[in-house]
This record gives sequence, C-alpha cells and structure tokens, in this order.
Amino acid sequence: MNTFSPLEKTLAWSVHLFTASGLVAGFMAILAINAKAWREAMLWLVGCLIIDGIDGTFARLFKVKEVLPEIDGKMIDYVIDFATYAIIPAYFFHEAHLVHDDWNLICTSIILLASAVYYGKTGMVTDDMYFLGFPVLWNMVVFFLFFIFNFSSAWNILSVFIFAALHFAPIKFVYPSQTSRFKKLTLINTVIFIVSCIAILLLFPERNNWWIGSIIISTGYYALMAIYNTWIEE
Repeated sequence: MNTFSPLEKTLAWSVHLFTASGLVAGFMAILAINAKAWREAMLWLVGCLIIDGIDGTFARLFKVKEVLPEIDGKMIDYVIDFATYAIIPAYFFHEAHLVHDDWNLICTSIILLASAVYYGKTGMVTDDMYFLGFPVLWNMVVFFLFFIFNFSSAWNILSVFIFAALHFAPIKFVYPSQTSRFKKLTLINTVIFIVSCIAILLLFPERNNWWIGSIIISTGYYALMAIYNTWIEE
C-alpha cells in the first residue's frame, strides 16, 4: 500500500483547488457580464482557459491520481469546462445582443443544447487524443464575434449554426495539451494565440491590426491541422 507524505497530499489538493479556481474565475466573468464589462468578462474567461490548459500538467507532475484516488479530477474538470466553455459564454452572447432579439434566445439555446449533447456523446476524444468534432469552445467563438469581426446579426446567427453543427462533424481537432503529433509546434501556437487574445482585450476598444492578424493566423493553424489530421494524415 502506497503511503504519501503530507507535502505530497498538500500539493495534490493544491492542484484540485487550482482546477476548481476556474469556476471562481467563471463566476467573476458572470459578474462582469452583468455589469456590461465585456473586456473584463472575457479576460476572466481567458483566465479559465489558461487554468484548464495547465492544470493537467501539474496533476501529472504531482501524481494527483495516485495521491488522492478518492477525488475524480476529471469530473471536476468537466463541470468547470461546461460552465466556462458553454454556459457562461452563452450568457455573454445573450447579454451582448450579438443577434436580433427575435433570434437571441434561439441562438443561446442552440449553443447550450449542442454543447450538452456533445459532452454526452461517446468518443468525444479519440484514442490518439484528438477532439472528434469542434470542441466546446464557445468562449472563443464569442470572443471572435464580439471583439474581432463585428459581423452583422445574420452572420452571427449563421456562425452559431455552423459551430453547433461542427460539434458533430467527423473532424479531428487538435487537443493542444494531449495530441502528440506536432506537439511543440501546437504548444507554441497556443501560447501565441493566448498572448494575442490577451493583448487584443487589453487594448480594446482600440484595434491593433498586428495582434488581430496574429490571432487569425494562429487560429488558422488549428483549422489547417484539422484538415490535415482528418483527411491527409490518413
């Protein structure tokens, strides 16, 4: 029987609390949305994204599964992810009125329903660690619709339908922290994406074409990887 030191247990609990802090950040995003503080709300959601992106590394480093087998870190992660990648972005979308009022609740409902069904399907992550179908990343969809493109209501409606449908398309999307192929390149691109996102938000409402170009190119990398992994690599 393995016995672990108080330090090891403390570190393991710290990782779970770090993961759970994403929910606190998500709650702060809700408060910011209520105050119509859009930049602050999205910064909190980006914070959630960063926490989710690095907590697994800490979990593996400190052997959290072995030290605290009675706590299911994945379940904690799923609860927080659904809140911060689906529910809160849907609330942002609704309150920001990115579409005409007649379509606002419809589009918000599509975001939530499609996300829920996606989380319920088997094979959400493939054996070779790709997301099958566009992952639930409505925080980033809303980021682009609100802070980057300024589309019309009609285009925003179409975007919601397209990304909701892509949840169920047989397309392999990179799982940045897990996919092994081109992992270093993917991680570098992910850092560029996050830094660009934060820079755009800090500069908002001013628009900096360099940072916008940077985030569009880094997003294009994920699209090209999806094409490669789905149709070319095979």
